[in-house]
Amino acid sequence: MIRVSVMYPKQEGGNFDYDYYINKHMVLVKERWGDALRGCEVHKGISGAGGTAETYVTVASLKFDDVSAFEAALAAHADEIMGDIVNFTNIDPTIQIEEQLMG
Repeated sequence: MIRVSVMYPKQEGGNFDYDYYINKHMVLVKERWGDALRGCEVHKGISGAGGTAETYVTVASLKFDDVSAFEAALAAHADEIMGDIVNFTNIDPTIQIEEQLMG
């Protein structure tokens, strides 16, 4: 199992529409990726350690069986899913693929 983290960094002038993201974008992602998507979570940043500002306004964690499953799902619907980003934010996401080592 791998996790794909889609992280939207906090930035000056950045905006993020959580209602659209949760109720439209993530619904689209789940519909298009179907059974390839083994699970997902969305987290809203509220602060950093010691009361500092959050680093990311939002982090989505998407689970897939392996990298090839993610790449196949993304390739099949990349234009539609990535093209929808402008509808909820002006922040460019950082995407990281992770392998769980402990847990």
